[in-house]
Amino acid sequence: MNTKNNKRHRESVEKIEKAYMELLRDFERKDITVSLVSEKAGINRSTFYSNYIDIDDLEAKIKERLLHEFREIYKDEVKKRKGSNDFLKLFYHIKDNQMLYRAYFKLGAGFTATEMQYDSEQAEKYFNNEYIDYHIEFFYNGLNAVIKKWLENGCKETPEEIEKIRKEK
Repeated sequence: MNTKNNKRHRESVEKIEKAYMELLRDFERKDITVSLVSEKAGINRSTFYSNYIDIDDLEAKIKERLLHEFREIYKDEVKKRKGSNDFLKLFYHIKDNQMLYRAYFKLGAGFTATEMQYDSEQAEKYFNNEYIDYHIEFFYNGLNAVIKKWLENGCKETPEEIEKIRKEK
């Protein structure tokens, strides 16, 4: 039986997610069907439906997995309820999981203050807490744009180079 934690189930999920993320490179999201994903993954449609309700469910679970991995990277900061300025960890994770992040951004997702703890001490130090909502929006939109561009370029630069770009004022 293909139960949730057995090897066969995990392999099916990996095949389905990988096939979907590969299809996102060549197709618009609206054009990707369960049949197309199943064919690309080399599985029966029934295998898809034993793991996901539909394409929306697949997308939600991919986003959920990415957010879980992201939270694992920053679990110490989350416990302390303190923002992290260690983006190098994130950049390494992105470089190691490019296909996943390409899919994440293509699905209209991106990093926000919800996922990342904003460092209010830095906000006080550099901006005197003025217009903080605008600074947060500016920062995360800029960060997302840099990451998207880096992914578009095949992550040719090292994580350290991207961190240097992020830090430049």
